[in-house]
Amino acid sequence: MKRILVIEDNPDNLLLVRMLLSPLKVHLVEATDGPSGIAMARVEPFDLILLDIQLPGMDGYQVVKALRALPGTAGTPIMAITSYAMTGDRERALLEGFTEYIEKPINPETFTGTVAAFI
Repeated sequence: MKRILVIEDNPDNLLLVRMLLSPLKVHLVEATDGPSGIAMARVEPFDLILLDIQLPGMDGYQVVKALRALPGTAGTPIMAITSYAMTGDRERALLEGFTEYIEKPINPETFTGTVAAFI
Protein backbone atom coordinates (compact mmCIF):
# COMPACT_ATOMS: atom_id res chain seq x y z
CA MET A 1 0.00 0.00 0.00
CA LYS A 2 1.36 3.43 -0.96
CA ARG A 3 2.07 5.82 1.90
CA ILE A 4 1.33 9.53 1.74
CA LEU A 5 2.32 12.11 4.36
CA VAL A 6 -0.05 15.09 4.52
CA ILE A 7 1.26 18.18 6.31
CA GLU A 8 -1.73 20.50 6.67
CA ASP A 9 -2.92 22.57 9.64
CA ASN A 10 -6.54 23.11 8.52
CA PRO A 11 -8.90 20.32 9.71
CA ASP A 12 -11.36 20.95 6.85
CA ASN A 13 -8.61 20.60 4.25
CA LEU A 14 -7.36 17.41 5.92
CA LEU A 15 -10.88 15.98 5.79
CA LEU A 16 -11.19 16.87 2.11
CA VAL A 17 -7.85 15.24 1.28
CA ARG A 18 -8.90 12.10 3.18
CA MET A 19 -12.19 11.91 1.28
CA LEU A 20 -10.65 12.56 -2.14
CA LEU A 21 -7.87 10.03 -1.69
CA SER A 22 -9.97 7.23 -0.17
CA PRO A 23 -10.64 5.62 -3.60
CA LEU A 24 -6.87 5.26 -4.13
CA LYS A 25 -6.54 2.89 -1.16
CA VAL A 26 -3.47 4.65 0.22
CA HIS A 27 -2.21 4.87 3.79
CA LEU A 28 -2.38 8.51 4.92
CA VAL A 29 -0.26 9.84 7.75
CA GLU A 30 -1.11 13.34 8.94
CA ALA A 31 0.90 16.12 10.56
CA THR A 32 -0.50 19.53 11.47
CA ASP A 33 2.78 21.46 11.45
CA GLY A 34 6.15 21.43 9.75
CA PRO A 35 8.34 20.11 12.58
CA SER A 36 5.98 17.16 13.18
CA GLY A 37 5.94 16.33 9.47
CA ILE A 38 9.72 16.46 9.25
CA ALA A 39 10.02 14.21 12.31
CA MET A 40 7.66 11.66 10.73
CA ALA A 41 9.56 11.74 7.44
CA ARG A 42 12.82 11.03 9.29
CA VAL A 43 11.55 7.70 10.63
CA GLU A 44 9.08 6.47 8.01
CA PRO A 45 9.37 6.20 4.23
CA PHE A 46 6.66 7.87 2.14
CA ASP A 47 5.80 7.57 -1.54
CA LEU A 48 4.47 11.13 -1.67
CA ILE A 49 4.26 14.18 0.59
CA LEU A 50 1.42 16.72 0.34
CA LEU A 51 2.52 19.96 1.98
CA ASP A 52 0.58 23.14 2.70
CA ILE A 53 2.69 26.25 2.16
CA GLN A 54 0.84 28.39 4.73
CA LEU A 55 1.69 26.60 7.96
CA PRO A 56 2.02 28.27 11.35
CA GLY A 57 5.59 28.87 12.46
CA MET A 58 7.67 26.98 9.94
CA ASP A 59 6.15 27.59 6.49
CA GLY A 60 6.01 25.11 3.63
CA TYR A 61 9.07 26.57 1.92
CA GLN A 62 11.16 25.98 5.05
CA VAL A 63 9.70 22.49 5.42
CA VAL A 64 10.43 21.47 1.81
CA LYS A 65 14.05 22.60 2.20
CA ALA A 66 14.40 20.52 5.37
CA LEU A 67 12.79 17.49 3.69
CA ARG A 68 15.05 17.79 0.63
CA ALA A 69 18.06 17.74 2.98
CA LEU A 70 17.05 14.37 4.47
CA PRO A 71 18.45 11.29 2.72
CA GLY A 72 15.10 9.47 2.91
CA THR A 73 13.06 12.25 1.32
CA ALA A 74 15.54 13.95 -1.02
CA GLY A 75 13.92 12.23 -4.01
CA THR A 76 10.37 11.88 -2.70
CA PRO A 77 7.73 13.78 -4.71
CA ILE A 78 6.47 16.72 -2.65
CA MET A 79 3.33 18.53 -3.78
CA ALA A 80 2.59 22.08 -2.63
CA ILE A 81 -1.05 22.62 -1.72
CA THR A 82 -1.67 26.32 -1.39
CA SER A 83 -4.04 29.23 -1.68
CA TYR A 84 -1.17 31.26 -3.18
CA ALA A 85 -2.27 31.71 -6.77
CA MET A 86 -0.49 34.86 -7.89
CA THR A 87 1.72 35.07 -10.95
CA GLY A 88 5.06 33.49 -10.11
CA ASP A 89 3.88 31.46 -7.10
CA ARG A 90 3.93 28.16 -9.01
CA GLU A 91 7.39 28.89 -10.39
CA ARG A 92 8.70 29.82 -6.94
CA ALA A 93 7.32 26.61 -5.43
CA LEU A 94 9.00 24.48 -8.10
CA LEU A 95 12.30 26.37 -7.69
CA GLU A 96 12.14 25.91 -3.91
CA GLY A 97 11.99 22.12 -4.25
CA PHE A 98 8.36 21.16 -4.74
CA THR A 99 7.62 18.58 -7.44
CA GLU A 100 4.08 19.79 -8.18
CA TYR A 101 1.81 22.69 -7.24
CA ILE A 102 -1.92 22.44 -6.47
CA GLU A 103 -4.04 25.51 -5.80
CA LYS A 104 -6.74 25.76 -3.14
CA PRO A 105 -9.60 25.40 -3.27
CA ILE A 106 -8.73 21.88 -4.34
CA ASN A 107 -10.42 20.78 -7.55
CA PRO A 108 -11.78 17.29 -6.73
CA GLU A 109 -11.85 16.28 -10.40
CA THR A 110 -8.13 16.82 -10.96
CA PHE A 111 -6.65 16.36 -7.47
CA THR A 112 -7.02 12.58 -7.24
CA GLY A 113 -5.61 12.07 -10.73
CA THR A 114 -2.64 14.32 -10.02
CA VAL A 115 -1.85 12.45 -6.81
CA ALA A 116 -2.30 9.06 -8.51
CA ALA A 117 0.24 10.05 -11.16
CA PHE A 118 2.92 10.44 -8.48
CA ILE A 119 2.39 7.19 -6.55
